Amino acid sequence: MEKEKKTKEEKFAVISIAGVQLKVYEGKEYEVCKLEGVKGDKIECKDVLLVSNKDEVKIGNPLVDGSKVTLEITSQKKGEKIDGFKYSAKSRYRKHFGSRPLITRILVKKII
Repeated sequence: MEKEKKTKEEKFAVISIAGVQLKVYEGKEYEVCKLEGVKGDKIECKDVLLVSNKDEVKIGNPLVDGSKVTLEITSQKKGEKIDGFKYSAKSRYRKHFGSRPLITRILVKKII
């Protein structure tokens, strides 16, 4: 007996936002590098590279014409601390540094 592969029949898109490409689903939240805006602002992303709606797939060259993804900013915050350490043997050189990146949390409202 062959096992049937479970396929997700959800609508998703691949978008380019904040310098990265994300595979996004409707109704899900994602964290990206800081975007301009405050909590509650709506953003329309027209940099859509791929749109899939069950069996229908549209691939852009490089962008899909007439497609857009509506996003909503849910929060602006700082991420977890990133620690770094430099060390040189036999020279008494030790340097500690750290940073907290700024993060925007977005909710995907609609994929068109």
